[in-house]
Amino acid sequence: MQLSRASDHGTITRRVADHLPDSVAEALALAADLTSATDPATPTPVPGTGHTADLWRALASLAAHDVALARAVEPHLDAVAILRQAADAARTADAGLGRGTTGEATGVVLPARASSSGFTWGVFAAEAPPGAAPRLEARLTSPTTAEVDEEARPASPTPAPDAAHPAPTADAPAPAWLLSGEKPWCSLAGELDGALVTAWVGDERRLFAVDLRQPGVEVVAGAWHARGMAEIPSGPVRFDEVEAFPVGAPGWYLRRAGFEWGGIGVASCWYGGAVGVARALHAAAVRRDPDPWLLRALGVVDERLGDARRALAEAAGLVDAGAASGAEGRLLAKRVRGSVAHAAEDVLAAVAHALGPAPLASDAAHAKRVADLELYLRQHHAEKDDASLGGAVRDRDRALAAAAAPAAPAAPAAPDAAPTGVDPW
Repeated sequence: MQLSRASDHGTITRRVADHLPDSVAEALALAADLTSATDPATPTPVPGTGHTADLWRALASLAAHDVALARAVEPHLDAVAILRQAADAARTADAGLGRGTTGEATGVVLPARASSSGFTWGVFAAEAPPGAAPRLEARLTSPTTAEVDEEARPASPTPAPDAAHPAPTADAPAPAWLLSGEKPWCSLAGELDGALVTAWVGDERRLFAVDLRQPGVEVVAGAWHARGMAEIPSGPVRFDEVEAFPVGAPGWYLRRAGFEWGGIGVASCWYGGAVGVARALHAAAVRRDPDPWLLRALGVVDERLGDARRALAEAAGLVDAGAASGAEGRLLAKRVRGSVAHAAEDVLAAVAHALGPAPLASDAAHAKRVADLELYLRQHHAEKDDASLGGAVRDRDRALAAAAAPAAPAAPAAPDAAPTGVDPW
């Protein structure tokens, strides 16, 4: 049972281990520090860049220390990864359009304050049930040739002025997007500097970068009553004509490969939280003469944590190998998130059954960790997500069968016939 082990110097995990935070403010400072390193030898905390296992191990280590503080750090890292993907897509588009070849900088247009040191990000992409609140919508105030061109591109670059991207003038202002409506589940909106926010543009969602400290942003007070994650208020935010900057074309945020990788990053936090809970069981087994039921619980916990850790490690290797995009990436994320969520729930149950009510009533740190993890795990939608995984497996296998089918129709197989010629490893 790997409840803790030393990390190597120079890794993301070691940087986290050397600066474990004790408050939300310290966690946000750590998040900003992790993404602002200027040393080229320092690993970049972005999945798919060769350090995915290290990144997810760092998140797990932080969650094992404090689940809620990992919940504060993870969205910032995800946001920075999204912006990097968008900038890479913009540069690719520039090259395809004949731009970006003279050395000018290209990237994603962001709020002015985003360049300041220590700027922290969140990601607000949840949607309320239809009719629950006015949905968040984006409107363009002054469409120009630049915006028409932008719609065909995967991200919003910062090009030098030219015929297609005229410099703003008094007669031709730069296009501006404004957000109005309400967004649910906005974690730490009152503490963060900015957020990547999805908003509706017609019938499709688009991602926008928003400075949360500008007029028109209202964090709804008194909306967070959770016992777990008490220090991570995640209530709604109202936007009233708030300036925003598009990140990617409509639909890009959900279609990009990194969307699934970010979901696995959350699962690494669940795993770390389960490790933290398991430490109480392990300590009890070492401290006292264990009864058979405690030993049984310890065995179950060891199995489940091992399963979750191996699933995350395998997924990290696939992401860095470029084998986790498209349909395969979506299937991988569903499998890993389900495996880790079920493992964490089994750990919670096994520890509770073995130790009884005492640590939940008398150990503040353990009680908090359990409450935090139970709430965090509800980002996995239990049986609904299991059904989604089953549908993805079925769709993938039907597509493979259709691709391998001979041109001439073959005799139909028996309804209960098992697939043949399939390597089960």
